[in-house]
Amino acid sequence: MPIRPAAAPEWAAGALVVLVGPPAAGKSTWAAAYPETWTVCLDTYRALCADTEADQSATTDAVRLQDVILDARLARGLVTIVDSTATDAHVRRTLLARAHYWRRPASAILFTTSLNECLARNSARTRHVPESVIRRKHDQTPSAAELHDEGFDSVTTWCAP
Repeated sequence: MPIRPAAAPEWAAGALVVLVGPPAAGKSTWAAAYPETWTVCLDTYRALCADTEADQSATTDAVRLQDVILDARLARGLVTIVDSTATDAHVRRTLLARAHYWRRPASAILFTTSLNECLARNSARTRHVPESVIRRKHDQTPSAAELHDEGFDSVTTWCAP
């Protein structure tokens, strides 16, 4: 298991931790430093539904699986890390609404990895995300101030090495 990021905060019981950043920013690597059971990941659920995480047609089903697991974990007061890009405001609003419903704190980890680094990492992967998607998601990544304004209880900025 990777070494836990030294700058990572300790969260309150039941906290929802939302990773925010473009593909190849280091989110999954960061999440891997915590117990596997803490993380919900749409790529994993797409693979369960369609035998490949690349099949975007499975996203609706994957979101349904994610929502069931999120509710089960938040209801039990378990720290839950959402490993997805979360660059779309409507996705973050939905996640914040779940945290508020269960009266759980919500934290954002904002990945500030440069576009060039994300593109370089993506080119080294076996499963490539289209460059246009990485550029769009990088441009859509909100600032820490925007995340605070949206209602996250805490925002930690993380630049993956």
